[in-house]
Amino acid sequence: MINRVVWIVLDSVGMGEMPDASKYGDVGANTIGNVSSRLGGLKLPNMEKLGLGNIEGMKNINKVDNPVGCYGRFAEASDGKDTTTGHWEMAGIQLDKAFPTYPQGFPKEIIDAFEKAIGTKTLGNKPASGTAILDELGEEHIKTGYPIVYTSADSVFQIAANEDVYSVEELYKMCQIARDMLVGQHAVARVIARPFVGKTAGNFTRTPNRRDFSLKPIHATVLDNLKSAGLNVMAVGKIEDIFQGAGITEAVHTTDNMDGVDKTLEYMRANKKGLIFTNLVDFDMKWGHRNNVEEYGRGLEAFDVRLAEIMAEMKDDDVLFITADHGCDPTTEGTDHTREYVPFLAYGKALSQGVDLKTRKTFSDMGQTVADIFNVEAIRNGESFLEMISER
Repeated sequence: MINRVVWIVLDSVGMGEMPDASKYGDVGANTIGNVSSRLGGLKLPNMEKLGLGNIEGMKNINKVDNPVGCYGRFAEASDGKDTTTGHWEMAGIQLDKAFPTYPQGFPKEIIDAFEKAIGTKTLGNKPASGTAILDELGEEHIKTGYPIVYTSADSVFQIAANEDVYSVEELYKMCQIARDMLVGQHAVARVIARPFVGKTAGNFTRTPNRRDFSLKPIHATVLDNLKSAGLNVMAVGKIEDIFQGAGITEAVHTTDNMDGVDKTLEYMRANKKGLIFTNLVDFDMKWGHRNNVEEYGRGLEAFDVRLAEIMAEMKDDDVLFITADHGCDPTTEGTDHTREYVPFLAYGKALSQGVDLKTRKTFSDMGQTVADIFNVEAIRNGESFLEMISER
């Protein structure tokens, strides 16, 4: 009997280019493998014990003879490589068409309408690194009071504002205005609030008060089905934002990866039946998008240390899933997400050991397996692998 699933998403920790990577400009991407190679190896004994290095196609991670977990890699069936697409697919939504992106900036009619709605002009309106655009436009923003609007290769409308110029609440209100406007052909996956502090270029720092304003999921997910069945769905980090609260029974936001682990452990100690769904965003936000290879590697090692605490906290009827939502290889020239397979690890006393799931066709297999574990209504996509990993 399994009474709880702890599902942890290591945001952007991909493991090698998918066959269609050339369509996305991502040939050669391999987030884990390339980071490990660049740093001369990574110390990940706990994930290796679960079978991380034994996953089909995994590079530069140690294999073990007798993994205590189940392991495999998952392909993304949806068109895209962003956070919303990846998380939605895990939960049962597959997208045939990627969310819109704006490599030349947003159309004039969008910016004009947004400026009219918020009552002020804006700065930027172009793809940019989130830290570089602060150095470029931060001082002008403080002088004029004009918020900074920018995007990336992902489907995002980002608004940056200094917390001394606009309160966090005022920034969130602007983001909600943008979210309400960006529908139809301009329905970007996320509007993101990017508050920062500092007075001069080179000294601006983004704060933990980021918030994502996602689209509402287009149909029910495994989260909705769990909630409808009376089970707890506890969201840690930006999970609540990604699903716009749909299917969530309680949620807590986090300041960084370690806070995310702490909050996950707190939910585990509360001993409620259902799903704990955690996103650890630093890999993506702080290191992947900033091409910070060394900190990316150190972040993986830091999570691996904390993984021992999570495993020690598990009860006999707990199951642990560890995966990712896309890649963001910091060794590449670009700073954007990369189209990659994602690793998957499962562990628990109710599961078999050393089961190789090989390569699965869709992230949705994870959500279908969660639905199967709790015997709730099946999701629209995916195939459960519960029978393969269940203790016999």
